[in-house]
Amino acid sequence: MSLFISTAYAAPAAGQQSPLPSILMMVGFILIFYFLIWRPQAKRTKEHRVMVESISVGSEVVFAGGLMGRITKVEGDYAVVELNRGNEVKIQKAAVISVLPEGTLNSL
Repeated sequence: MSLFISTAYAAPAAGQQSPLPSILMMVGFILIFYFLIWRPQAKRTKEHRVMVESISVGSEVVFAGGLMGRITKVEGDYAVVELNRGNEVKIQKAAVISVLPEGTLNSL
């Protein structure tokens, strides 16, 4: 064909390779993905959902903005949080990061 490039021919296959190593590698990657990423995230999501459902009037909470307060009213997916006397804000219950033990706000 060309003066400087020789023609390349495909070499015949020596034998058929088993697809088993490729399949085992794919299964291994899927298992690693499941146990290291998906399962722990699902566990954290479930724990957060249970915590948000357990919020009631009088609970002391920390929410996403870093503010702490006491729940004064729960309205569906929202809660009214009293930050200090006479200062209340309405937040989404999903924004609550943690529920504090009773009396924590008084000790701060």
